[in-house]
Amino acid sequence: MSTGIVRVRTKATEERVYQALTSGAELEVWLSERAHVNLAQGEFEFWGRYTPEGERGRQKLLGVSESSVQFSWFLHGKDYTVELGVEKRGDETVIAVTQSPYPAWGEGPTDEMRAGVVQTFWPLVLANLVEHVEGRPVFGFCDFTTPVQRFETDIAAPAASIMTALLDVDVFARWFGARIELEPEVGGRWSMGTFAEDPNPAKIVALDDSRFAIEFPDGMLSSWELAESDGKTHLTFVQSGFDATEPPYGSWMGWLSGFADMKRMLELSEWRPMWHSFEIPGLPDGVLVLE
Repeated sequence: MSTGIVRVRTKATEERVYQALTSGAELEVWLSERAHVNLAQGEFEFWGRYTPEGERGRQKLLGVSESSVQFSWFLHGKDYTVELGVEKRGDETVIAVTQSPYPAWGEGPTDEMRAGVVQTFWPLVLANLVEHVEGRPVFGFCDFTTPVQRFETDIAAPAASIMTALLDVDVFARWFGARIELEPEVGGRWSMGTFAEDPNPAKIVALDDSRFAIEFPDGMLSSWELAESDGKTHLTFVQSGFDATEPPYGSWMGWLSGFADMKRMLELSEWRPMWHSFEIPGLPDGVLVLE
């Protein structure tokens, strides 16, 4: 059976993270709209609009240790086994999600509603968890009850710094954890990876000091709008042009999880990427760029 692991790092203690992993009240801050946890009675459930197929709890507690909680999750007609754990590695606290089965690399973009969701749900909520245990507001969620994909946040940095983070390939790789290649002009190509590996790259359709937008071959448009005021920049990110009956939740959560660390990079003086490591079946060498 295939297994995938997503790890993030935090400055919080192991004890603080474990508390956030096993408290229903705290799960409702960083993971889901609703949660119920009673470890003594074998209960661990979460549901709501921020959870795929979240009309009810679909989890069953399998086991608990001093550093982890394990549960099954019946999602998209399939049983998954998930473990949320925390450990100390050197001077870092590392949080890991281990899930089996796990979609192979490349399945997500072709199956956004299922494989894509499985691959990017955990990075987004782990980004929220890191913010929460470090005493910052959580970044945000994917709302699975609507096809509308619009997200707004304020970043304590000038608009020029955000545009650099989006367009400078080396800076982008640091906060997103993956390579891009682009031609920074309207009409230029944009690719996640390299042009050599992408025969159908996206096209840049807008680019100035306050707006950046790319259009993909299937007609989906991703756009970033920046409005600077009083030392902060209001970022509005929108995905549109897709089939509303099959929203691309997978790529949406992938972008949001990346933006969570971009915001940290621009606001924290001693920032280091939160992305520690990924173990994904079939992951090609060199695709991810992790520190």
